[in-house]
Amino acid sequence: MKLNERPRGPAEVYEHDHPPVRNVNEEYERRMTVGQRIADSVAATVGSWPFIITQSILLGGWLAVNAYLAIAIKVHPGMFKAWDPYPFILLNLVLSFQAAYTGPVVVMSQNRQSQKDRLAAEHDYEVNKRAEQEIEVVMKHLVHQDKLILESIKRLEELKGAIPEQQSAEEMRDILARMEENDRRVVALMERIEAAARGAG
Repeated sequence: MKLNERPRGPAEVYEHDHPPVRNVNEEYERRMTVGQRIADSVAATVGSWPFIITQSILLGGWLAVNAYLAIAIKVHPGMFKAWDPYPFILLNLVLSFQAAYTGPVVVMSQNRQSQKDRLAAEHDYEVNKRAEQEIEVVMKHLVHQDKLILESIKRLEELKGAIPEQQSAEEMRDILARMEENDRRVVALMERIEAAARGAG
């Protein structure tokens, strides 16, 4: 039996025709609208240490200046009057406005992050499913290759002494060429699986 007459293995007949691995982060960035980008920027700013430190300094200054002016006006009646004396009603109003606007924006950003996480999870599932199929093909191909090797060895033992040495050498070259071709296909398939796994990570 010549090389082209041998049964084709699973790696030879497998068609690697699925679309390329997507980068979920880049795809999600392209879909974002201007409003969504602004919401993410606001959420990132509000949830940062520089914002907390800056706001703490401003609040501390607001309280200290108004408390000083409220006390000083009693001692020196002609001094500048505190614009927000205790109980700091204007400060409470400002903070309420800030919370009323930043709260929904932060929630919008968190909801979008949840959508992105779901998209990433779906993508991971697709990649894992394809990788499982391709690993199964590799395993079946290895079994197929083992059968070919055993059949070839058995055939060579049966033909030993019954055929000329040159024909035996040709049979051996056919077997080795077939094994080399199968190995190349298996290596290429494993490289695609690894590339898909790296793209998913």
